[in-house]
Amino acid sequence: MKILGIDPGMAIVGYSLIDFDGETCTLVSSGSIQTKKGVRESSRLLEIFNDMNTIVEQLKPDTAAIEKLFFVHNQTTVMPVAHARGVILTILEKHNIPIFEYTPMEVKKVLTGFGRAEKKEVEQMVKISLGTDTLPKLDDTVDSIAIAICHTRKI
Repeated sequence: MKILGIDPGMAIVGYSLIDFDGETCTLVSSGSIQTKKGVRESSRLLEIFNDMNTIVEQLKPDTAAIEKLFFVHNQTTVMPVAHARGVILTILEKHNIPIFEYTPMEVKKVLTGFGRAEKKEVEQMVKISLGTDTLPKLDDTVDSIAIAICHTRKI
């Protein structure tokens, strides 16, 4: 099963595709969509729409796991992130890809056993799950991998 993990954002959307055979997770592809600050929000959303559409068409995932917003400390970023999420959900729906949503706390609990785990603990569990010593540099991309791995433990 090919699972597209997505960490939505306005400035950076992290994404990854993992292949899960029922036991082993293999990272197939990962990256990010990065939009420029100072550009109209509508232009940034269109960029996310176009790039995510291309990613979905190229990677052909069987399902998608996306971070769910449940509480945001920074009120100034909640709306743009929600808008970006809406664009991404629209693309997934357009391509008839089943969507599963997980909160950050749920991802941490599934991967580490503790819902308030530190980022380094989550990264370590991602490395163990993939059987690798290296991860992508961007936190958003690593988070997308963690979200996809979380889904493998929920199915």
